[in-house]
Amino acid sequence: MDTSKAISTLNDLIETCRDGENGFRTAAEGVKDAHVKALFQRFARQRTELVKELQEEVRKLGGNPEQRGSVSGSLHRGWMNIKSLVTGRDDAAIIAEAERGEDVAKATYAKALQENLPAGVRTLIQTQAEIIRLAHDEVRTLEKAHTR
Repeated sequence: MDTSKAISTLNDLIETCRDGENGFRTAAEGVKDAHVKALFQRFARQRTELVKELQEEVRKLGGNPEQRGSVSGSLHRGWMNIKSLVTGRDDAAIIAEAERGEDVAKATYAKALQENLPAGVRTLIQTQAEIIRLAHDEVRTLEKAHTR
């Protein structure tokens, strides 16, 4: 794989993680349940760390890391509706939206892993994909608990 494609793939993941970071932070502000709030704050911090790792890898490849999430991309990443839900402070709806955002993050990582990537980049993405999967599963469990 050429380096520019690896950088592009990493930058897509940076955007996805930034959108998740912002989405989880917003969701944490909107939920009433203290446990859910703390979990979403932890996931926002986790995404901040994932972004830092991805940016470092882009720099190692000689590229310029993406500095923010994408406005148009958030429409596709499932986090756009979170702002409107927060004003209603409906925990179940906010959790459901977070779960949709996590579905997209999981899919974005799966797509990245289909690329022909340098070994070090692939290892980083595989490790982060597992972190995303675990967060997704936690949010899905929360969603099921709040829809009963």
